Amino acid sequence: MTLKICELINIVLSALVGGMYWGPWLALSRSMPTFKPEVFLDIVNRMNRNMEFVMTILTPVALLSTAPVLFFSYKEQPRTFYLTLIGFVMFIVALLVTMLIEVPIVKQIVTGTVGTLPANWQQLRDRWGAFHIIRVVAGIGGLVLLVAGAIF
Repeated sequence: MTLKICELINIVLSALVGGMYWGPWLALSRSMPTFKPEVFLDIVNRMNRNMEFVMTILTPVALLSTAPVLFFSYKEQPRTFYLTLIGFVMFIVALLVTMLIEVPIVKQIVTGTVGTLPANWQQLRDRWGAFHIIRVVAGIGGLVLLVAGAIF
């Protein structure tokens, strides 16, 4: 029973993280190249302000919630252990993409105004978008593996 409770907590928290990746991609990121610079800047600023605090807390808590699942499943349920471990690694990949690539790009963009946007802002936007797809795939794939580990 303890394992199932830990799995439920881990899946819910990880679904919230994965949803924070998927939602903006579905709602906005695919349209970013069509926005004028001032609209693009407003959207990036708003998304950053809305998501930064939440994700700074939610992501580590979700990742930490994987530890009890791995601990309780290690000897008793190896399939659950390995599926959860691979799902955890996928969320780590999403975190690394976020911290090493996406956050630095966002920090470059949000510090400016339309007149002070970097000359290569469109390349930065496109790089962010390409890596965001990796983050979405890693997050959703990780979630699927966590759920599969709990079911099977």
